[in-house]
Amino acid sequence: FLIYISLFSVSLFPAICRYPLGMHEGTIQDEDITASSQWYDSTGPQYARLQREEGDGAWCPACLLQPEDVQFLQIDLHKLFFITLIGTQGRHAHATGKEFARAYRIDYSRDGERWLSWKDRQGRQAIQGNIDTYDVVLKDLRPPIIARYVRVIPVTELPMTICMRLELYGCAWFDGLESYSIPEGGTIAAPGYPIVFLNDSTYDGFQKNRHLYGGLGQLTDGVLGLDDFTQSHQYRVWPGYDYVGWKNENFSTGSIEMEFQFDRQRNFTSMKVHCNNMFSKGVKIFQRVECLFKPQLIAEWESETVGAATVLDDKNPSARFVTIPLHQRVGKAILCRLYFADSWMMISEISFQSGESLLFTASSHCFEYRAPGSAMNTSGGPETLMPPTNPWTEEKVDDSSTSILVGCLVAIILLLLIVIVIILWKQYVQKRLEKAPRRILEEDATVRLSFYSYSIVGSQAQIHQANPTYERVFPLDLEYCQPAPLLHKLPELSQSAEDSACSGDYAEPDLTKSTPHQGFQNNVSHYAETDIVSLQGVTGNNTYAVPALTVDLLTKKDISVGEFPRQQLRLKEKLGEGQFGEVHLCEADNLLQFLGRSSTESTSHAVLVAVKMLRSNATKSARNDFLKEIKIMSRLKDPNIIRLLGVCVRDDPLCMITEYMENGDLHQFLSQRESSTPFALSHNIPCVSCAHLLLMATQIASGMKYLASLNFVNRDLATRNCLVGNCYTIKIADFGMSRNLYSGDYYRIQGRAVLPIRWMAWESILLGKFTTASDVWAFGVTLWEMFSLCKEQPYSQLSDEQVIENTGEFFRNQGRQIYLSQTLLCPNPVFNLMLKCWSRDIKDRPAFDIIHHFLAEQMNGAI
Repeated sequence: FLIYISLFSVSLFPAICRYPLGMHEGTIQDEDITASSQWYDSTGPQYARLQREEGDGAWCPACLLQPEDVQFLQIDLHKLFFITLIGTQGRHAHATGKEFARAYRIDYSRDGERWLSWKDRQGRQAIQGNIDTYDVVLKDLRPPIIARYVRVIPVTELPMTICMRLELYGCAWFDGLESYSIPEGGTIAAPGYPIVFLNDSTYDGFQKNRHLYGGLGQLTDGVLGLDDFTQSHQYRVWPGYDYVGWKNENFSTGSIEMEFQFDRQRNFTSMKVHCNNMFSKGVKIFQRVECLFKPQLIAEWESETVGAATVLDDKNPSARFVTIPLHQRVGKAILCRLYFADSWMMISEISFQSGESLLFTASSHCFEYRAPGSAMNTSGGPETLMPPTNPWTEEKVDDSSTSILVGCLVAIILLLLIVIVIILWKQYVQKRLEKAPRRILEEDATVRLSFYSYSIVGSQAQIHQANPTYERVFPLDLEYCQPAPLLHKLPELSQSAEDSACSGDYAEPDLTKSTPHQGFQNNVSHYAETDIVSLQGVTGNNTYAVPALTVDLLTKKDISVGEFPRQQLRLKEKLGEGQFGEVHLCEADNLLQFLGRSSTESTSHAVLVAVKMLRSNATKSARNDFLKEIKIMSRLKDPNIIRLLGVCVRDDPLCMITEYMENGDLHQFLSQRESSTPFALSHNIPCVSCAHLLLMATQIASGMKYLASLNFVNRDLATRNCLVGNCYTIKIADFGMSRNLYSGDYYRIQGRAVLPIRWMAWESILLGKFTTASDVWAFGVTLWEMFSLCKEQPYSQLSDEQVIENTGEFFRNQGRQIYLSQTLLCPNPVFNLMLKCWSRDIKDRPAFDIIHHFLAEQMNGAI
């Protein structure tokens, strides 16, 4: 006889069987997480827990991972689990880490002895991993795996350091089925139809003489075949993929034998088989079944069989479950013979129910059901049971309380429905909130970023406003405004914002004096565009934004540096190049003698210098800018500003020779170091202390204080534009934009301008206004880089477009703007300084003399 699907279906449904198995929660104990190796004790396998920041933040295998290496993290779940999903994460370590696995593969075992390699439905082993250190990447395992032991093996194409955190998701495999043995599936090649392959393509056992044994595959993957066996679920696979099928004429007995082996002896209540019944194509469910039991694997099959006959259906072609009662027979293995009812028999899923499978935990006669399921009822519609609250629980059924248990089941199902709806709703709301920054439809509001191009005509500075080079339309406010007016003023600015960002309250500078800037409380040192000249550097960036009168005063004087013999320069390395020229690292012979420095050491040895070289085919405008830059740079004399040492201007190519620091730029210097700890010091690992960082930050503030006193606006302050000398000496330079190494720090606007948007103040991005106050904002970002040891880019979790949109949130000032977070090394007073540098209103940002004084006090306190 035929028993259709009942309420107590226990077939697994991968879409619901997605419980975290305990890496994050701690259900999986430290002793159950092992690894092939570890870099330090603080990066051992016990720290490989998703979303946890313990130890040094992750599991890291020892040494650089080579492409041929096999390093693994192993998890013992202590019993079989149906694993459908894996989540991975890199080593963030509160923004100090930078290691993650770009790809990995999985090995698994059910007994700890025989290990199998997971493959997807196209036969690929590698799983795409992470692209940054913090974001969690979830990957469905299709097909899922049934295992007790899981090994996650990072893979790489290039030698690199790898660190990982992870979580496994799934539910307990209460069937206890360890393997099944079946005949190999067949192939249908009927005229007018596509070839249908009915083999078990994910089987992880052995194959011999057209027989499969010792493994699990498609009959236990939780995927139910469709009504039409020629169609498959959307896995980019071949027709018939969802079924394993056999042809009657290939079996002389008119039946197929299936043997099932379990983890232990069980008391079986039923077997469920999901069959195809497309009788129009010669496919029907089996007509009867006979099953034998074996109490132990080494024992003989018991002679008494359990059998059932089915009622064949020639009216409804829907695929369906057939449930076979097994009458509480005890065994560790089952052998079933399924007899053909037509030309073909096709099965997509088999599951077993035993006294250990229908699990309930009784508390006032309430219980927990063992696993979710999905099945087809007699009308072909799906019937889904709700998931359990905890897949680790295991209790026995109280047969004397069946009616009460059924009542509790209905109540629990309703409760679980409500809980699932609430969870899904919370996840939906959370995802919406996490999509930062907020996106609004284009028709809500539009604005174009305002940038200006400058040209020098004769001795007079004339400003020609060009069409905005940034043409991307993005929203700033819910009230629609035409783009053209917004080029000059954004709607609904608060009075404070108008005071700090609009031209109505600009202070005219006293250019006859060079007094330090005294803050933004009353006078805002911001010059209208008609007052500013931006010199075009040889590498394409604006060297400085300088008041026009200052340029005139400085350039009327002769160059205060001498002509250096060009033949005494030897090129060593190209540091970078740009639109108008190149920057080279050179050795300058007899430079100290040229500079007139007396020294006890020889003055004839070569000195490393940076040489900016203007191309001979540069435009006349670029040539004039280059000569003006030389004159201005020759006047800049501050211990924390790169100094102009000499020029070569008598013939082409024009060159200016500047200082170069032996330790390179600050970004590279810090990224190659770790925080100063006893471990790092004892193992001679290059490191820096908080006091060192404060010392270097104080010097940068000192150099910027000097530039601000001259009313110079830097426009590109960042660690890449600071050079490091001996004893942590810092000098501000401007080579960063020219180097390919830092091309990712600049956002290209319609193929022309490039801007360091992650360092720029909101008014610079939206209004094109660069001031000493916008340099203060960039200084705050530079501080953040330093105290994260340059391990990641500012706003690394945001795309360039999202960074720009985030400036709109600063403009709106509704509390949705995203700030850089405090790093592990950063003291609270320094982070509070950063937040002040990122104040929305210009007048609220501290001046550089105040910043310098504050950092000097912090440095003295740290020594």
